[in-house]
Amino acid sequence: MTETATLTRSTAKIEHFDVLIVGAGISGVGCAYHLTRQCPGTRFAVLDALDGFGGTWKTHTYPGIRSDSDLYTFGYRFKPWVGPPIATAGEILTYMGEVIEENHLADHIRYKHKIASASWSSQDNLWTIEARRTDTGEAVWFTANFLLMCQGYYRHEQGYTPEWEGMESFKGRIVHPQTWPADLDYKGKKVVVIGSGATAATVVPAIAGDCEHVTVLQRSPTYFIPGVNQNELADTLRELDIDETRINEIVRKKILHDQDVFTRRARSEPEVVKAELLAGVRAFLGPDYDVDKHFTPTYRPWRQRIAFVPDGDIFKGLVAGKASMVTDEIDRFTEKGILLKSGQTLEADIIVTATGFNINVLGDIDFTIDDKPLDFAQSVTHRGMMFTGVPNMVWVFGYFRASWTLRADLIADFVCRMLNHMKAKGAKRVTVALRPEDHNMPLLLWLDTENFNPGYMLRGMHLLPKRGDKPEWQHSQDYWKEKDELPVIDLDDAAFVYA
Repeated sequence: MTETATLTRSTAKIEHFDVLIVGAGISGVGCAYHLTRQCPGTRFAVLDALDGFGGTWKTHTYPGIRSDSDLYTFGYRFKPWVGPPIATAGEILTYMGEVIEENHLADHIRYKHKIASASWSSQDNLWTIEARRTDTGEAVWFTANFLLMCQGYYRHEQGYTPEWEGMESFKGRIVHPQTWPADLDYKGKKVVVIGSGATAATVVPAIAGDCEHVTVLQRSPTYFIPGVNQNELADTLRELDIDETRINEIVRKKILHDQDVFTRRARSEPEVVKAELLAGVRAFLGPDYDVDKHFTPTYRPWRQRIAFVPDGDIFKGLVAGKASMVTDEIDRFTEKGILLKSGQTLEADIIVTATGFNINVLGDIDFTIDDKPLDFAQSVTHRGMMFTGVPNMVWVFGYFRASWTLRADLIADFVCRMLNHMKAKGAKRVTVALRPEDHNMPLLLWLDTENFNPGYMLRGMHLLPKRGDKPEWQHSQDYWKEKDELPVIDLDDAAFVYA
């Protein structure tokens, strides 16, 4: 820290909290709720760099922005979801706003606070956090006994766009969905969308009706699950005048059961599941469409996330001729569009790079532990939420194969149980450490890339902690195991070191 900053800090008021939550997105708001219920009397604050709550659902403003998880499981377990299973960003923000209002959380949230650094002192058993007000530029400081990192895992301010030859020569506009320009006029224009994941599947049907034509350019196909955007079981229970809380409980259990079966089948009988997924696509596109070329991935189902396509909207655009699929690789950009390796040229006025995220680690905050910089990649994860050598901190990192919020709820429960346990023991500090029986354990990459390997994770794997070959030293993607395992973690296990 510079001398000027040190002098400024010495004269500043430093607020203290028992727990500081980083991020007012879906995880941060949920964790704030759980603290009020499970740790009453805890003094906590939520810091967020944005000017409002919502995280992803606030920063992403591209046309058609919607969830790719059903809201019966993406919603919190404590507040029933009553809308369509696949929801717009606006609907999700309304839902989160109700959680904040109904539970009096607004007074705990500090918006426009961007954290620059966090330093741990073992002498004081405290985190010291330096933040900056994004509206005034003022530096502010906080201390906290415990940090709860709910900031997500990618940079909100900039998406990932590869560097292609000739990009500077293109005369039109190149935009990334994550930073969609408010003034972008695509009406009557030729648009090329690079990518075929959930973002592309959302943007294309939202803009196709206004564009001259939209071309989806993909290097390789992706799996999709098309279906109607409604839940028949929920609708039937509402017709029977069942209470919404009970409906939510039943529907949530049914969806999670079906997802569990699907996930296991994707591994035990991948060719059967693959055939079922492709049959769903063919039902919309018809027998003459080249599904083998454009919608048949080379990997087995669930090695990458599968997006739900409500009402098959992107496929309807293909059938109507408003959109088209091209499976090829980019040779270079030209003044008028993109030259493909096949020799074909795609003319465009606008090119949308729906090419993924840039991973960040712990919000790109400058962390130090007893004045030593924290090299996160040198730590070992404990169940994907705590890290060797990092005291009094938990990271909420959700699921890829199930709704993110399911794990946010489970981790919030764990944190509250840990805080109450520390209070009962009179402990001021908890750190996870490898036990004697763990010291010869092989250390592996954060993710099992044979099992799940999206590009955005592979690009950032070198930034993430290591995992071991034992369940407690891994970040599991199996909600159906963790829902039983996390609530009964032995907090006096030798992996937890208290002081």
